[in-house]
Amino acid sequence: MAESFTVTPWEVTGDIDYEELQRRFGTTPIDDALLRRLGGYGDLHMMLRRGIFYSHRDMNTLLDEYDKGSRFVLYTGRGPSGSTHLGHIMPWILNKWLQDVFDVPMYFQMTDDEKFLFKDLTLGETRSMAYDNALDFIALGFDPEKTKIILDTENIKTLYPIALKVSKKVNFSTARAVFGFENSTNIGSIFFTAVQSAPAFLATELQGRQVPCLIPCGIDQDPHFRVSRDVAPGLGYPKPSMLYCKMFPGLGGGDKMSSSDPNATIFTTDTPKKVKSKIGRAFTGGRVSVDEQRKLGGNPEVCAVFKYNFYMFEKDDRKVEEMSDRCRRGEILCGECKAALTEKINVFLEGHQAKREEAKEIIGSMAFEGFEW
Repeated sequence: MAESFTVTPWEVTGDIDYEELQRRFGTTPIDDALLRRLGGYGDLHMMLRRGIFYSHRDMNTLLDEYDKGSRFVLYTGRGPSGSTHLGHIMPWILNKWLQDVFDVPMYFQMTDDEKFLFKDLTLGETRSMAYDNALDFIALGFDPEKTKIILDTENIKTLYPIALKVSKKVNFSTARAVFGFENSTNIGSIFFTAVQSAPAFLATELQGRQVPCLIPCGIDQDPHFRVSRDVAPGLGYPKPSMLYCKMFPGLGGGDKMSSSDPNATIFTTDTPKKVKSKIGRAFTGGRVSVDEQRKLGGNPEVCAVFKYNFYMFEKDDRKVEEMSDRCRRGEILCGECKAALTEKINVFLEGHQAKREEAKEIIGSMAFEGFEW
């Protein structure tokens, strides 16, 4: 049977079956026992409660080491190929919660080299986009004393020895099987996964002892980190632990927000007018008429407006459930939900954009090894 969806680090298409994807990648469900354990360190984040972060690798092992006094380092990142949208910042928000709860350092890797290799972009363009994207990351409130931003082309002197060690353990047949590379693939793309592995082992190298690493990110990045985990023991590094989230939905009803469709995407720099226009055109689970909606109710399961509340914009679980119930009973219309969501997003963006401006004053101090933008 042909696969109905595709999820790779560079392409996400189709209607994603997340349970099937979990089986395909071999990750472990986040079960109630793990949620209870995580909740013991601090109030459990809504993205964990609601199963948005839903799968992991070796989280219990990481927490066992933490309980013994071995602090881990967080690592996540961004491939700068355009403006930041809500789908990009969703996993960063969970990273911020983890940094606050566990009081640990963070490495944020900007893979300007990757986007140069895989996209029709110049290094100047990817560097400029990296700066712009980093402002959104900083605006979320990461501790500037414990957070370092890595720009691959600037910090390659430090990353390269680690990447070389990783690359020596990965043969082309493995890279081809994991990533689908072909004879026409440029050799930089084939090598890149070694560069993305490097920050997972960076703290171990710098401190001269085994430092656990936790990587919370989208599950589309799992192929890279399967390779990282496979080679880690042979290089004397601890296997990085993983927390994987689902894709943030698009306004058009798809499973993933995409920069390639700006009308179905909310960017962090959008104006209130743009947000209102985009939400106004969003795909909903409503009926063809008001009367039919009142009589038969709507379907929140397919509604982009409801999903936006579920994934990010309604923190109260009780209110989310109430919103779903009222929709199904026809007690609330799509226009009302769109207006309420528009207000929530614009309130968020107003604050975020102000913090984004403030980030320009501190971005230099957060650069790993002090490179200048």
